[in-house]
Amino acid sequence: MKKTMKALLLAAFTTAALAGCSGKAADQTTAADTAADTTTAGAAEAGDQASDGASYTIGIGQFAEHGSLDNCREGFIQGLAMEGIEEGKNLTILYENSQADGGTASQIINNFAAKKVDLICAIATPMAQAAYGGVKKENTPVIYTAVTDPVAAALANADGTPVGEVTGTSDKLPVEKQLEMIRQVLPDAKKIGILYSTSEVNSETAIAEYKAAAPNYGFEIVEGAVTATADIPLATDSLLEKVDCLNNLTDNTVVSSLPMILDKAGKKNIPVFGSEVEQVKIGCLASIGLDYIDLGKQTGQMAAKVLKGEAKASEQNFEVIAEAAFYGNEKVAENLGLSLPEELTKSAAEIFTDIK
Repeated sequence: MKKTMKALLLAAFTTAALAGCSGKAADQTTAADTAADTTTAGAAEAGDQASDGASYTIGIGQFAEHGSLDNCREGFIQGLAMEGIEEGKNLTILYENSQADGGTASQIINNFAAKKVDLICAIATPMAQAAYGGVKKENTPVIYTAVTDPVAAALANADGTPVGEVTGTSDKLPVEKQLEMIRQVLPDAKKIGILYSTSEVNSETAIAEYKAAAPNYGFEIVEGAVTATADIPLATDSLLEKVDCLNNLTDNTVVSSLPMILDKAGKKNIPVFGSEVEQVKIGCLASIGLDYIDLGKQTGQMAAKVLKGEAKASEQNFEVIAEAAFYGNEKVAENLGLSLPEELTKSAAEIFTDIK
């Protein structure tokens, strides 16, 4: 009887102990589960917070390396930042320059496509054409800048609407105002020489416009066509023998060789007129031209709309910068034995007194 009672007491004690241990284990498990749930909830909340601020990767393809296009790129990045899209915060930029080579431009676009960028900024007509042709099947948006004639480049329809997921800004030259300015500076000039590349459709469009308007100001346009950079020195020498001045376009192949052209023209005391502020800064006499930083900013703001989902590229007509202004270089004028008319300088956007 005593043994039986001992056995019953031992069994009761063991059962109670086990129940106590099970309770502790259950409590520990519940605590662990609670901690896990808290961690999961925290991670989910952090994920939600991260997804609230979108980040973007864009490819910037630039056709050539010179001041005008560099300013476009700088302005483009500034334009994005003005809209809250900033490198180092929510923006990654892949930048490539084709050094005025069409084949390299296509390779750059293929590289951007392989990296699945969110948007491509194409600077200058050949790069814009390569970009749109290279990614139109994927519908990757292309925003271009420094494209003189988007319609002739087959990037826009005649009414300005995009041909696909592609739009941007035009740097169309104020041809009539430029001719009027040249006449004011050189009242006795008769022949204007213009160098251009036959591979750039924007230049052919500009040449046609100049030739149509020149007689209204008593000028004749003398062309100097080149197919590559290597042709420019000989074409420049030939043209300088026939004209009273040179007028530079936004032709990327020619602009890349502008310092050499200026040197040759300077030795013959022949003025060279530019098409924008950077060309005047480095030695052209004057220009009724564009500020490419402003053009780039305008382009960046268009791109921001696409990235934010506010408007597709195909829903935005290409834009032209609103204002062109007079830029002059007094040091160049002095070297040529000329003076810039006061009627131009008094309203100038900027007058330079040296040569960069």
